[in-house]
Amino acid sequence: MQYESDVIEPGTYDDSEEDNGAKFDLPQRLLDAAGIGVDRLPMLHVVFDRMARQYIDILRQMAASAPYIAVQSVRNDRIGDALDVYEDKAIIAVLHAQEWDARILLGFDKQFIFSMVELLLGGDGEEEPFIEDRALTSVEQRLAHKMFTEAAQAMASAFEAIADVTLKVERLETRTEFAQTGRRSNQCVVCQMAAELIGREGEIFIVIPQSVLNPLRQNLTQVLSGEVAGRDTRWTKQFQHEIQKTEVKLTAVLEEQRLTLDEVAQFEVGLVLELNATPKTPVRLECNRQPLFNCKLGQVAGSYTVRIDELIQQDGDLLDDIISN
Repeated sequence: MQYESDVIEPGTYDDSEEDNGAKFDLPQRLLDAAGIGVDRLPMLHVVFDRMARQYIDILRQMAASAPYIAVQSVRNDRIGDALDVYEDKAIIAVLHAQEWDARILLGFDKQFIFSMVELLLGGDGEEEPFIEDRALTSVEQRLAHKMFTEAAQAMASAFEAIADVTLKVERLETRTEFAQTGRRSNQCVVCQMAAELIGREGEIFIVIPQSVLNPLRQNLTQVLSGEVAGRDTRWTKQFQHEIQKTEVKLTAVLEEQRLTLDEVAQFEVGLVLELNATPKTPVRLECNRQPLFNCKLGQVAGSYTVRIDELIQQDGDLLDDIISN
């Protein structure tokens, strides 16, 4: 009996290996499997900082006093190891990112939830903190769901500079084994935020699988200036809206002449000043003595008009910023 074996002769190559190599990029696969360190994703810190600020603004509208929330750490970890730390200590919301077809975990420790519920119900921290380990009541569950919903909205808004995403709270879990976004051994990014309210401390944490961040890697590695990175988009839109309603005074200058003080002192009623300008002379349109446009003089229905012909180039950047927006 004879057996045929696949032998590659010297000087030849196996076509199947070439086809397999064309199907995937090995270096890319290795990078995805190993994950990317958070130090190579500087925009992640910006996103989490922005989320913390926006969440504070939202909670300030819900309660008499706003909590203090700050990013404590951003690190790489495995999903299982990250969740084991909060076993029986936190409530976790499973967020569905519709545009990414992925799930993100957002968690509050029980101390933060109990303190925030007390604050929302009018508490001022005078009572002793509740430390008993128990399940949330129906009222506390509704308030916690509201808190998670607002936090998800703040996170989605913080990601606007990276990618558009809508985050929806799918469910709340009290046990970490039910709050999974993949295999426990999969890589993830964990953000821990420290919270302080009515004299008590709490913690907020976010678990994002590495597979969710891989498609956003290029945007997350960009380093933006502090002015742009720290921008509050809601405040920016409000500021732009108010600026656009501001009334400004425009001055159309047909001609200017230089006279001595003695000549001006001899002006009297009825004196006619001759101008060298003609109807074809360009009119300079100014705002606060800053030249903006060259215009042509015209007339419509008995009133003088000016038609903008060209922009007067400026040395500064202010006019460019105004026109670009």
